[in-house]
Amino acid sequence: MTGDFEVQFIDRGERTARFVVRGVTPAFANGLRRAIIADVPTLSIDSVRIIENSSVMFDEQIALRLGLVPLTTPPDEFEEGDSVTLALDVEGPETAYSGDLVSNHELVEPADKNIPIIELKYPETADSPQRLELEADAVMGRGRDHAKNQGGIAVGYRHLQTVDIVGDRDAFDDGTEDSILRGVIEEQAAEEAVGSDGETPENGELVPTETFDNDLSQRYPDKEVEVHDVPEAFVFHVESDGSMSIDELVLTATDTLFDRADELEQAVSL
Repeated sequence: MTGDFEVQFIDRGERTARFVVRGVTPAFANGLRRAIIADVPTLSIDSVRIIENSSVMFDEQIALRLGLVPLTTPPDEFEEGDSVTLALDVEGPETAYSGDLVSNHELVEPADKNIPIIELKYPETADSPQRLELEADAVMGRGRDHAKNQGGIAVGYRHLQTVDIVGDRDAFDDGTEDSILRGVIEEQAAEEAVGSDGETPENGELVPTETFDNDLSQRYPDKEVEVHDVPEAFVFHVESDGSMSIDELVLTATDTLFDRADELEQAVSL
């Protein structure tokens, strides 16, 4: 494994991205997918100390909800097993949200501020409002040990594909059979293609199939086509829980793959 591969983004957002990786085998593509899900360490709440809980929810239920709150995890800042303390103190009538968690580390905070934890009331028959006060320890862990540490919450890949024009479609062929395609194509028949934005397509362009309603008969009207996989090229779709950016998530996962390969090489050479 030399690391001689190419990455090209198709679309890129704060929490989701789609990109093409070229020059890799199916084994490496699947290894990267698994590493993004299971091998990237992130912070998550692991233990909770309840100071006061007069809500209608048991301590264990609140601890479960807190464990599912994604926390920002700055790369290279913590080692696996390191911990950060967070505190929460909310009094009713008010809803306690994830954003009410206060961290003792300036770079660690809930990735989403508006996750509801518990609605606290001020019952008419009570002498005081309901209150929730607690401390929690967030620990660095990996997704392979617990799902709450999975920074990549939706990760998949498929072959990059290309379309060849093999002739004109038969006059009695309505084009509906075998015309539906999902994924991304690398344009190689631009002279026959209809651009979704009114512009002339170019060969080599990466085109998501949803731009032509996943229907090849709209992209190449009146043409008979064949679809082929592009060798050693895979389209990844990655979604982060917000604990780290897409770039950080993928780069960290790639580093873990190379680290494990180095460990294996050293173990074999002993």
